[in-house]
Amino acid sequence: MPTQARATVVTRKTEEPRLPSRRIEEVYLPFLMELARPGKMRFELQVAGKTALQVYDGASGWKLRPYLNRLEVEPYTAEEVKVASMQSELDGPLVDYAAKGTRIESDGTEKVEDRDTYKLKLTLKNGDVTHVWVDAQTFLETKVQGQPRRLDGTDHPVEVYYRDYRNVNGLQVPFVLETRVLPVAKTAMGFRDTPVPPEKVLIEKVVINPQFDSGVFSKPSIDTSTVTPKKS
Repeated sequence: MPTQARATVVTRKTEEPRLPSRRIEEVYLPFLMELARPGKMRFELQVAGKTALQVYDGASGWKLRPYLNRLEVEPYTAEEVKVASMQSELDGPLVDYAAKGTRIESDGTEKVEDRDTYKLKLTLKNGDVTHVWVDAQTFLETKVQGQPRRLDGTDHPVEVYYRDYRNVNGLQVPFVLETRVLPVAKTAMGFRDTPVPPEKVLIEKVVINPQFDSGVFSKPSIDTSTVTPKKS
């Protein structure tokens, strides 16, 4: 069941963080994500009129970052491959968890945005531990533990909230995903942590079982001067 999603990332950029009065503006970054089994992913992000790419074929990954004047396709680092192997999972961590080598335990109940949820502890095949919160009434995922984000030399916990579920070809798909980077007491440099504005993904369109072009999940071979967004 391949999937294609066209969406926009909404970030909030803070200017002049050292002044008592700060101006916060929203930044909109449209993107296209394509997923297919087993564990394949292609991600196109529009930044400053240029198309950045991330491609993962289930084993290896490549990236193209013209907005940083990196005009060559680069391989993923070992850490990026590890992250991609989890993020490109089309069905999520709970479907067929035993076949994936995952062990699930109950970790109690918690309120998430004023709703009762079951907190589940997942021990993955590689030994990593993560958590998923499932709504006690709908049994849909309301929050997941994201990959830690390293800021100022310190790993920060990350939470991703799933909202606005809609029916797409019989599947319940969240059309709003909000990522929150949680603060730490102090950074590795001993400074007080600076709050990070949340990021939202607003999904505009989801296509189930699209027909992908041959090689869409292969290593990109692109002239960056002519890269243009895909048409849906």
